[in-house]
Amino acid sequence: MATAPAGGATRALDRASAVVAASGLPVIIQGGMGVAVSGWQLARAVSSRGQLGVVSGTAVDAVMVRRLQLGDPGGDVRRALDAFPISEVAARILDRYFIPGGKGSDTRFRAKPMIKVAPSRHALDLVVVANFVEVFLAKEGHTGPVGINYLEKIQAPTLASLYGAMLAGVDCVLVGAGIPRAIPGILDGLAAGEKVRLRLDVKGSSAESEVVSEFDPSLYFNGVLPRPLFLAIVSSHVLATMLARNAESSVDGFVIEAPTAGGHNAPPRAKGALTDTGEPLYGERDEVDLEAIRSLGRPFWLAGSRAEPAAIAAAIEAGAAGVQVGTAFAYCDESGLDSTLKRQVIDASRQDRVRIFTDPVASPTGFPFKVVQMEDTLSDDGVYADRDRVCDLGYLRVAYLRDDHTVGWRCPAEPIDDYVAKGGAEEDTIGRKCLCNSLMAAVGLGQLQRSGLEEPMLVTAGDDVANVARFLPPGADTYGAADVINYLLGG
Repeated sequence: MATAPAGGATRALDRASAVVAASGLPVIIQGGMGVAVSGWQLARAVSSRGQLGVVSGTAVDAVMVRRLQLGDPGGDVRRALDAFPISEVAARILDRYFIPGGKGSDTRFRAKPMIKVAPSRHALDLVVVANFVEVFLAKEGHTGPVGINYLEKIQAPTLASLYGAMLAGVDCVLVGAGIPRAIPGILDGLAAGEKVRLRLDVKGSSAESEVVSEFDPSLYFNGVLPRPLFLAIVSSHVLATMLARNAESSVDGFVIEAPTAGGHNAPPRAKGALTDTGEPLYGERDEVDLEAIRSLGRPFWLAGSRAEPAAIAAAIEAGAAGVQVGTAFAYCDESGLDSTLKRQVIDASRQDRVRIFTDPVASPTGFPFKVVQMEDTLSDDGVYADRDRVCDLGYLRVAYLRDDHTVGWRCPAEPIDDYVAKGGAEEDTIGRKCLCNSLMAAVGLGQLQRSGLEEPMLVTAGDDVANVARFLPPGADTYGAADVINYLLGG
């Protein structure tokens, strides 16, 4: 059991408490999961109940244009587009992608441009507007704070994404899956209406040949915007300390994520070490020193199998402001996951037969990725072998420097011959799964393959998915975000 901090740690906690009180951030942060799993409906449901609802900022441009092509049931996207401050930009998107009544089930989604180092104005508009739309809808009808979650590994759309979310008044930005040292300074610049830049991670580049993404807010709005809080998602006190001391601007807090959390996990310190089942092996070196975290003087939330009242109490006793909870919300009514998938997982939880595999190679990022083992999904070896490889969304592509010093893009989940032709190693393609397409399929937005087959789904969740049935009200087959919050906060 943690002991009460003393001296400097007490003063740091007092400062942390003041930051939490001033920001209005609550005890529970809802995880920003996957592609549209943490959509605006879920974030709004959580925020309207006094906690921090978070939308996923991953692939929201593709999500928006596919929702429009499905006819925008309920008119939510169109309502948000009407609120975008530059009406002609919104009108161009609506004219290009909206299909009244929705496309046919045998018709492929119209493609949208992949984001590059210097994107076209249309590609830029899609990213800015889509982030605006998701945050705008999440903030409707209540006064609670709303956050947005990004992956550091997806860098090309970052600047435009942040600005679009800020135009909609996002209250908090969370970034994980990497070292987001530049984000705080970028938020400062965007809030001031200044041009911003981000150095991209490009294989083969150097200080002399660095590749930079740039964004000019004056393309959309001349003036200042509120600067959202920034929470870095980390799994190491060493990384948290580095960010607190060396970031280009203020880090307002941390989410400390354990390897039991869903989605991408940080690699273990012991590289290449695997369990008997072939999963990454975590040990004492991967445990976080909470005393070191407390000494940084910033509020922090603990994540990874924390969806229990006792776990929240223990986190607060250890000095945390609260917890981040993802998996429990991923399977509630308001999440974006396919409803059939949710029912299957909840039923499996009731029967104690949910299996999670932390796959060391599934993600093109190279980070371990939690996968729910389900028949007829991409976790099935047969389904994986039968799928034609394609890279037509490209969010997890890696930038590399060609021999002529131009930037190319490759992904180890794309067609193997293509990847090798771009200088990639064939062994890096083994077991790689197209998360972009399979996660889109899991929220009902899967592309129809050119073969005529439907894109297979992939389902991710934290270890806590084994027990999600505990959130069901008596006699019910499904549960809502309110049920999760009531359970966690004791009714």
